[in-house]
Amino acid sequence: MIAGIVLAAGLSRRLGRPKQLLAVGGEPLIRTTVRQILASSLDTTILVVGDLAGEISTAVADLPVRIVVNPDAALGQSTSVRVGLAALPVETEAAVFLLGDQPEVEPRVIDALIESWRAARAPVVVPQYAEGVSNPVLFDRRLFSELAAIEGDLGARAVVLAHRAAGDVKVVPVDVHAPADVDTEGDYYALLDRIQARSAMSKSEPR
Repeated sequence: MIAGIVLAAGLSRRLGRPKQLLAVGGEPLIRTTVRQILASSLDTTILVVGDLAGEISTAVADLPVRIVVNPDAALGQSTSVRVGLAALPVETEAAVFLLGDQPEVEPRVIDALIESWRAARAPVVVPQYAEGVSNPVLFDRRLFSELAAIEGDLGARAVVLAHRAAGDVKVVPVDVHAPADVDTEGDYYALLDRIQARSAMSKSEPR
């Protein structure tokens, strides 16, 4: 079993309002993100939420995700990593960590990580975009205890860097752009502009 852990318990301090609930194409941003993730070949998906548990639960109510609440979200992303890991089914062999504020994550990128892991069973598998290595990241279960020991707001970055230095990271080239975070109003409006541009391009293509 390969599970997805979606980290969506952030407090949106830089934005000043809940990024998870921003309107994107007529639905909350977190719903767009989760729908993208569910289009991949992950076996199960866990959504880690914080203070907005009720609103986010409503936003994804009809989607096949398991919602778990992180009561300590204010203490940093590491707390959400631990909550997500604790919610994994015991038979989970690997977990893909994803960010709830990246609605442009491509399902085929997730699938490329899974395919690479199945072939080589590397401890860590990351996508290589034109912009560089970025999210999402797959971790073999051998590293779950190491991930659970992270402190503060660094997420799993320190684990990736440590294992990359040791040669334990499999880098998978992908032919799409890295998904952008939505941390500020500028990020949000840039996202809306990209969505509008893609929609206009799609409508102009011959059928």
